[in-house]
Amino acid sequence: MSEIEEKAEETVIFGPTEILDILPHRFPFLMIDKVIEFEDNKRVVGIKNVTANEPFFPGHFPGQPVMPGVMILEAMAQTAAILAKKSVDGVLPDKTVFLVGATDFKWKRKVLPGDTLRIEMISVRKRRPLWIMSGEVTVNGKFVASGTLSAAEA
Repeated sequence: MSEIEEKAEETVIFGPTEILDILPHRFPFLMIDKVIEFEDNKRVVGIKNVTANEPFFPGHFPGQPVMPGVMILEAMAQTAAILAKKSVDGVLPDKTVFLVGATDFKWKRKVLPGDTLRIEMISVRKRRPLWIMSGEVTVNGKFVASGTLSAAEA
């Protein structure tokens, strides 16, 4: 089966419209296109299609576009927020989840226009109002980044 056929068969748990209902982020800062896996209170997999039109590419770097590592981290945080907001006994609808910490981050590979990020976040601990999740980002099965994020409900 080709990569195009595999992508066509992906189950979309939350598409763009649902993500806009879950997250407060909007263009140009929305970093998740869809969610393809969701295990309540356990894990989530988000997808970000990186296009040449991303607003950070003209300045990072002119003539040699590379997605900034902090934007990959932000995509991980937004994916984690979806798990926190949509899980049973998750963040209440009138609350927002704010990033409060990032530890043990590693970036190993450049992300370029045309890449598709697969972002997997796993719940490590939840002790309200604090949520801790670890995750990994890959492109075509190759490791890009990993780390642990902490967020607080407010």
